Amino acid sequence: MVHARCFDAKTYDRKAFAPYEGLIAIDYTPEQLTKETAYLAEGYEVVIVFVNDTLDRQVIDILYQGGTRLIALRSAGYNNVDLKACEGRIAVVRVPAYSPHAIAEHALALTLALNRHLREAFDRTRQGNFSLEGLEGFDLWGKTAGVVGTGRIGRAFIQICQGLGMRILAYDPFPGKMEGVAFTDLDTLLRTSDVVSLHCPMTAENHHLMGKKQLEEMKQGALLVNTSRGGLVDSKALLASLKDGHLGGAALDVYEHEAGIFFNDNRKQGIKDETLKALIALPNVLVTSHQAFLTEDALEAIARTTVENILDWERQLPSKNLLTA
Repeated sequence: MVHARCFDAKTYDRKAFAPYEGLIAIDYTPEQLTKETAYLAEGYEVVIVFVNDTLDRQVIDILYQGGTRLIALRSAGYNNVDLKACEGRIAVVRVPAYSPHAIAEHALALTLALNRHLREAFDRTRQGNFSLEGLEGFDLWGKTAGVVGTGRIGRAFIQICQGLGMRILAYDPFPGKMEGVAFTDLDTLLRTSDVVSLHCPMTAENHHLMGKKQLEEMKQGALLVNTSRGGLVDSKALLASLKDGHLGGAALDVYEHEAGIFFNDNRKQGIKDETLKALIALPNVLVTSHQAFLTEDALEAIARTTVENILDWERQLPSKNLLTA
C-alpha cells in the first residue's frame, strides 16, 4: 500500500479522504509544505499538496532526496510547482476538474453581496442601524458581465449570468463558441463590462493581468471579482483604484500574497500584509479565504481523483492527469 504525507491538511480534507483509507495510507499534517517543513515528507513515496504549498526547486530537491517520487496536487492549478525541477525525478499529477459550479456559484455570491452591500448592511443591523443610506446597488439584469477565461469554470459562470439576464462578453486567448456570448479583446471587455470576473489559470504570461493600466480601462463604477489566482491582480494598483473611486468595488477569494495567511487563523498574530489589511478595511471590498472550491461535492471529487491518480501511479498505469514541464 502506498504511504502518503498530506500537507496543509484541514478537518474537511481528512473527512473527504476517509473513505479511501483501505486503498492508500495517509498521514496528515496541518503545516504547509515549505523548505522548513519538507523534512516531514522523508520516507514517503507520495506527498499530497494544495495550492499554497511551496514546490520550488529547493523543496523538490529535499523531497527527492527523502524518497518522494510522486507529488499529488489536490487542485487544478499548478503554478506553485517547478515542473522542470521535477522532470525525470518526481512525477506530478493534478485534479483538472472537480466542481466548476462550486467556484462559479461563489463568484456569483461575491458579486451579489458586493453589489448589494450585504457586508455593510449586516454590520449596520447588528448595531441597530437600519438606515439604507449608501447601500444602493444596481440591477444585474440587462447589465454586461465580462468573463476573462472560458474554461469549465468560466463557462459555468457564464451560464449563471445568462440566467440572470445579463449580456455576456468574454475574453480568452483561445476563444470558442458559446450561444449568446460575444468574444472580444480584453480592452473592449474592460471598457464595456459592469462586472468583470476572472476565471483563468495563473501563468508567467498573465501575471498582473489586471494591472494599473487595465484597472484604469475598466468602466467607472464597475465591479471586479477574482476567484481564480491572486497573482492575476496587482493588489497595490487595485487598492489605488478603489481609493480614488474609479472602481465600484472588488471581491477577492484569492490574493497574490495569500500564502501563510489564507487557510489559517491569524487572529492572535494579526495580518502583517499592509495592502491586504487596507483592502479588507474598505467598505466596497469583500475578501474570502480561497473558499470558492469548498463544497462537499467538490471535496469528494478532489479526494476521489487524487486517490485515483496515486493508484494509477502505483500500478504504473498511464494517467491523463500527469503534468509535464
